[in-house]
Order: sequence, then structure tokens, then C-alpha cells
Amino acid sequence: MNNFISHPSIRKHRWTCLGYLIAGIVVVASMPRVSADDLQLTLPPVIYAVPGMESAIYYDNLVLTQSPDTYRFEISCDLGTQEATRWAVTPATASRGDHAVTIRVTDAEGKDLAEARTILRVAAPNAGDGKELRLLTVGDSLTHASAYPNELLRLLKQPGNPKLTMLGTHKPDRAAEGVAHEGYGGWTWQRFVTKYEPDPDGTYRKRSSPFVYLGEDEKPSLDVARYIAEECGGDPPDVVTFLLGINDCFSANPDDPKAIDARIDDVFQHADKLIMAFSKAAPNAKLAICLTTPPNSRQAAFEANYQDRYTRWGWKRIQHQLVQRQIERYRDREAEQIYIVPTELNLDPVDGYPINNGVHPNELGYRQVAASIYAWLKAEPLR
Repeated sequence: MNNFISHPSIRKHRWTCLGYLIAGIVVVASMPRVSADDLQLTLPPVIYAVPGMESAIYYDNLVLTQSPDTYRFEISCDLGTQEATRWAVTPATASRGDHAVTIRVTDAEGKDLAEARTILRVAAPNAGDGKELRLLTVGDSLTHASAYPNELLRLLKQPGNPKLTMLGTHKPDRAAEGVAHEGYGGWTWQRFVTKYEPDPDGTYRKRSSPFVYLGEDEKPSLDVARYIAEECGGDPPDVVTFLLGINDCFSANPDDPKAIDARIDDVFQHADKLIMAFSKAAPNAKLAICLTTPPNSRQAAFEANYQDRYTRWGWKRIQHQLVQRQIERYRDREAEQIYIVPTELNLDPVDGYPINNGVHPNELGYRQVAASIYAWLKAEPLR
């Protein structure tokens, strides 16, 4: 079974009848009979964990449905515990290595609907100890908030980790001492590749991309080598993480999968330019594509932010399709130093968000994002 289950642009529903009783009268209602194509069970090829630290898969983040509680999720692995809304694992040191994971989705009667497989990779608890790590974090408002970069710093300061240097020109007020990054509210892959501001005002709202400079021809262009020379002391990063996609795709038409794909195609044009620029300027750097995070489970949170302009279900459909495309495009590219980080799985869509924000996590949610990146760091670049 493939880790990634694709879907047709147009779905044909079969209908079955369900009878229920109102005031002694049997009423017949039509309910859709779902299939694997409907649910679109989606998994990255590898998920990561660190001994003594919890990692989880939240069922709502796996499938495309407005009612995940109506399905049964069965996760088979020699580690972990299955709970009502998630599967969670806190590995022991002896569990270091790869563990097969199979996820099976059934309806309430136990009928098989979808199945997918992945690998749980448990890192050594002391991976990276004694090394040095130069980390550059690139992103949008989730990074600008500085909560998950702060948590990454805290985690990497614990015993058994490398000496960390966080690179970047942006140090917002909420960034802890030692935290820097390139995270800006509202930014997209395209803005990082093309944005040039001839008259910056010293704020992040009116500035050029940190990677775009005027060339000798007086025209702005992407120049990561110059960024490394001027902002990183000439010493390239060991790891660059990219957590983007929300602003790129949020306004796409959720009712038109082809339009969503067209938007994602445009996103990849700019993403690939930035990724390849880093590959050329820092050929030994590990480049991490963090999968775009899921929405808050509450429609009320979207109403608080966007009134009736955007809905939770609309963004859920776009985000799910984007994650599928990200996995499809960037999987199996480790030979190019490109990796996928499953930041979309270990984020609680209920308790990981405030009640009044559709896409920005709360403190718990940001810690979960950081935990996903930390586990990947320990299992891949630092192993």
C-alpha cells in the first residue's frame, strides 16, 4: 500500500439509506458512503521521535473529512498507544531505530475504507552531542511569533545535544535570547524569492527579502551566497527549515481542486528556486520542507478571524491537497539533502489552538511543531 493515496478531482458519491425514529415515525435519510478516494488518507514516508519525548499522530490530520469521530482508526506498531483522537508514543532509549506503522481506517461497522503505511524513526537520545549546529529557520507568521524557534532553542540546550547557533536577521521582541530567524507575518515562498523594497523603513513590514539584493545591473535578484557571506559570517548553515504555504494558498477556491493544483504549481516554482539557491550556496546543508500545518478544528475560530470570507472546511481541503503535493514532490530526495518534516501530524487541532484563531497555534501547538522539527533533527542531520 502506498504511503500517499491520491484522489480524483471529481468524486462520485454512492448513497445508502439510514433509518431513524422521530415521534414513532421511521424517517429515511440519505448518507454518503465514503471510499479511500473520499477520505484521502495521507502519510509522509517517515515520522520521527526522540526517546523520552512524546510524538503523536492526530487522526483529524490524516484524512479529509469534517467528522473524523465517525470513523475508526487502527494503528499497528510495536510502539505507542492508541487513544480516542490520536496515537501517541514516548519511546525508550532501547527503541532507537525504525519501526513499521500501519494505519487502517474503517467505518462504524468495521468496513475497511483506507490503509497506509509509514516508518517511525526513533533517534538516539544523544544524537549530535559534541557537534555544532548552525540552524536557519525560514517561515511566515508562525515563525515570526518565535514560539517554536524559542522551544527549539530550549530543547537543543538540553544535555546530549549539539552547540546551537541560530542564524537570521530577524529578532522580534518575543524571540528569546539567542533566537534569530527569517520569519515574517504574511510572507510566501514567492516573497522570499522576489521581494525587494527600495525604501525600507526598518520594520519587517517594509523590507526586502533577506535573500534578495541589487545586482551589478541594479536589478534585484535572489542571492543566497551573498546572504551567507554578509549575514552568516561566510559560514553556511548546517540545516535550513522552511515552514510556509498558508499565505501562498489560503485564498484558493476550495471547491475547485484544479484551481488549487494550479496555485500549488505556482508555489512550487518559487519554492524550488529558493531550495535550489540554498543547495547551490550551501551544498552540504540539510534542507527541511516542513509540511503545512492543519487548521484549528473550530469553525468559530475562522469566523472570529475572517467572518464569512473563509471557512475551516475550505482551508482544510486546500491544506490537505497542499500536503499531498508536498509529499509527492519532495519525498525520496535525501540524496539531494532535501527532507520532509511531518509538522502537520503532531499538532493537536483542538487543544493546540486557541478558540479564536484559525491557523495560528497556541503555546501547546507551537511546542508540538518544535517537537516535530527537533525529532527530525535528532534522527537525520544529527545522527
